[in-house]
Amino acid sequence: MAKTDDRSDYLTGAEQEESRSALNTKLRYWEHRGNRNNMWRLFNFVLLAAGSLLILSPLWWMFATSLKTMGEVMSYPPSFFPESWEWANYIRAWQAAPFTTYTINTITITTLVVIGSVLANSFIAYGFAKIPFRGKGIWFAIVLSTMMIPGFVTLIPQYVLFANLGWVNTYYPLIVPHFFGSAFYIFLLRQFYMTIPTELIEAAKIEGASHFYIWWKIGLPLTKPALATVAIFSFNGAWNDFLGPLLYLNDENLYTLQLGLAVFKGQLSTQWNYLMAGSLLVLLPVILLFFFFQKYFIQGINLSSGGK
Repeated sequence: MAKTDDRSDYLTGAEQEESRSALNTKLRYWEHRGNRNNMWRLFNFVLLAAGSLLILSPLWWMFATSLKTMGEVMSYPPSFFPESWEWANYIRAWQAAPFTTYTINTITITTLVVIGSVLANSFIAYGFAKIPFRGKGIWFAIVLSTMMIPGFVTLIPQYVLFANLGWVNTYYPLIVPHFFGSAFYIFLLRQFYMTIPTELIEAAKIEGASHFYIWWKIGLPLTKPALATVAIFSFNGAWNDFLGPLLYLNDENLYTLQLGLAVFKGQLSTQWNYLMAGSLLVLLPVILLFFFFQKYFIQGINLSSGGK
């Protein structure tokens, strides 16, 4: 009998049957739709986890730098982990300038900005969505067209206007403009108001309610998710605003947190460990806000695209 290289000739019948059974089991495993979906989920999870670590790496670098000494910060090659964890850097950074005063100033400005943005934009958006008047479409198009004007174009005219009003070195330039509406927020809230049935508004008008009463008693409660989105975006913008306070505030007692961080930057050197410690303390409220209200950030994208 001729010899063959087929391994099956050297296997007993039981072993061949076991081998075929194992092969069929593997084939059934990969052919099963649920198992394929599980493998894709695992792949997506690993991919998203790797992307998240890559995106969070700058935040870790800030945290690690904030716990180093200046000698370790300037050493080469840089290390991803501090040799000695200097937690006292956070205390020294906070005491390097009147950051308590800066925090109170920032909270005051941010609170008023959020209130102005929510009330003004909601009221204007209600008018564009539910109040019929001549030329409404044209005026709404004009409002939206202002979004195409870069902010730096109006920077100097605004400064001249506020200087003539005597508002330089006050909080008015940082707060008052938010009580006159923003094109993006008006558009976002209008999209939400458009989903409210007109019959509800008409029923309230039949009962003798004015548009202001309808907006206050009906419109605002029904648009809480959209208002929360506007409030979060406004908080984030006001809390992190650096250019506005830099232009209009000259008195150090009026400084905000963003301006206060500049104390660690000198003409010849920068105290990177204290700067990173202070930056993390300033960033902490924004991080907490995102983690607790991240669904409203996502909802803001849906609202701006016309969905609910």
